[in-house]
Amino acid sequence: MSPWPKYPPVLREMQDLRNEGVVRLLFQALVVGGGSGAVIGCFRAWYTYTNAKVVGLLQGSDLYSLPGVLAVFGALLALALVVGQMVRKIPLISGSGIPQVELALSGRLPMPWLRILIGKFIGTWLSLTGGLSVGREGPCIQMGAAVGCGFGHLWRSTPHNAPRYLIAGSVAGLTAAFGAPVAGMLFAFEEIKSIVSAPLLLFTSAAAAAAWFVVDQLFGFGLVFPFAALVPLRWGQIWLAVPLGITLGCFGALYNALLMSATRRYDRQTLLPAPLKQLLPFFLSGVLLYCYPHVLVGVGISTTALESNALPLAALALLLLIKIAFSIVSFASGVPGGLLMPMLGIGSLIGACLGSLAVSLELLDAAQLAGVLVLCMGGLFASTVRAPLTGAALVVEMSGALHSVPELLIVVVLATLTANRMGSFPIYDSLKRRIMKTKARHHPRHTHMLRRNFPVRLCK
Repeated sequence: MSPWPKYPPVLREMQDLRNEGVVRLLFQALVVGGGSGAVIGCFRAWYTYTNAKVVGLLQGSDLYSLPGVLAVFGALLALALVVGQMVRKIPLISGSGIPQVELALSGRLPMPWLRILIGKFIGTWLSLTGGLSVGREGPCIQMGAAVGCGFGHLWRSTPHNAPRYLIAGSVAGLTAAFGAPVAGMLFAFEEIKSIVSAPLLLFTSAAAAAAWFVVDQLFGFGLVFPFAALVPLRWGQIWLAVPLGITLGCFGALYNALLMSATRRYDRQTLLPAPLKQLLPFFLSGVLLYCYPHVLVGVGISTTALESNALPLAALALLLLIKIAFSIVSFASGVPGGLLMPMLGIGSLIGACLGSLAVSLELLDAAQLAGVLVLCMGGLFASTVRAPLTGAALVVEMSGALHSVPELLIVVVLATLTANRMGSFPIYDSLKRRIMKTKARHHPRHTHMLRRNFPVRLCK
């Protein structure tokens, strides 16, 4: 029998708040959020600094001489070997990190927070330094969750409240990665599917606010996509959001299928031994540096540069295809790195292609192209992740496109419905199933344990 037979859920939540202590909850949330924000801020600052140094070194060197070629591919080989060894020693740092966090919350994976924090920090930095088309957002969410678990362990969390620290750390991680506190909050309840309650809402909102303050005020990170001009669609052009949403829904379903197919094939391949499994994307990064550097982060064409759209449609289509292929190969290899930043880059390229076509047909003005990029980034996120509100909030906070919210909501909802209608699974759900199948295959005697919960061991 329930101990609260006469009271509605909201009153029970208020009682929980009184039992926990609002001041204590706020203090812990601010510490978790501030700590996660500091770690992610250091990661972003360190990567920005080293990336600038690497780009400067490449631009100031004779890359086409024999010593230059040997230096480039020798460095990439060393990075591949180090990353491969790290993934073998700490398998939980492989890939995005978001599926691992969700599985840890459900009790189907452990969360050795210190090993994950150190391994994910170094492994993701090395992958990004090697030019791979992976993102920082998933790793930042996993690192934030690890920080949250660390504080939960410090405060001797119980099975009842241990998930709170992991969720708040995840929210703070996404907030710090993109400077997007609203998207971080929505992520906790839309993607992680946490039960909305007053204590958790208070805890996560305070953690998001603290993380945002650290990265915005202390580290000084501004908008991720500072477009020069964001001109929204006029009311007579709103109908364009409908074909955009449907197109992005179809594209997201196709992208998910290609990504999972490549990942499964890479899991089964026997050409490369386990220590060299991560070699292929690093080798391709070197090849692209010489043959098609436009697709590489730092030396290629950035998302904000697409606003001017100096490239013809055929060149944009080629850039899009190569970006998709390189992103899929990079992620399928299992290196530490996320999906969302490459996904947003792909979405912006789709927007550049569709926007260029619409401008040529006189359906749009050239000044509205940046707004189309934002719509397509949000639509592709929604169709692949199946979190439309999070996707809409994320691209708005990353670009400042507040005036594009009406058409953006139409695009993300239609993209989500279209992808669902096509029978496509959300990408993180597919990745979670893959992780559990891999774990069952490697540890057949422990298959029964995968369905159990381990709340006490969550934050160790």
